[in-house]
Amino acid sequence: MSRILYLHGLYSKPGGVKPTFLKSVGFEVINPHLPDEDFAESVRRAREAFETEQPEVVVGSSRGGAVALAISTGEVPVVLIAPAWKRWGSPDVIATVNSVILHSTGDDVIPIADSRELIHQSGLAPETLRVVGIDHNMTDPEALTALRSAIEQVTSS
Repeated sequence: MSRILYLHGLYSKPGGVKPTFLKSVGFEVINPHLPDEDFAESVRRAREAFETEQPEVVVGSSRGGAVALAISTGEVPVVLIAPAWKRWGSPDVIATVNSVILHSTGDDVIPIADSRELIHQSGLAPETLRVVGIDHNMTDPEALTALRSAIEQVTSS
C-alpha cells in the first residue's frame, strides 16, 4: 500500500480519526505533529517529513491542507480535505495536476466555495472536487471511504 504524509488540521493531533482509518485499511501513514500556534513551523516540519520520508501522496486536512499547499510536492499528488488555504495565506494554486479535494456542503468552518475557487485558480477540472461528507470533520463513513478512494486514484495514475 501507499506511503502517506498526513498533515492534520488546527486543534487536531497525530493519530486522529482519519490517519487511524488510513492505517486500518493498510496505508503506511507518516503523521507529524504540526503546532497550532506557528504556521511557519508547521510548514517546516511538513517539508522535513516530506523530504525525509518520501511519501507517494500528501493528505492535508483543513489547516493541514494549507500546509500541504505551502510545501513543494513536485509530482507527488495531494489529497486535500476542506483545505483552509485562505485562512493561512498559503499558495492559492495546486501545483500537482493529479490531485483531489474532498469537501462537504455541510461544512460550517471552511466554505466549499473556497475549494471551488482553488480548483478554478489552479486550472484543474471541476471533477477534482468530490462533494462528500456531512460536516467539516469529514469523519463519517462516506467521507472516509471517499478519502481512501481518492488516495487510491491518485497513486494509481
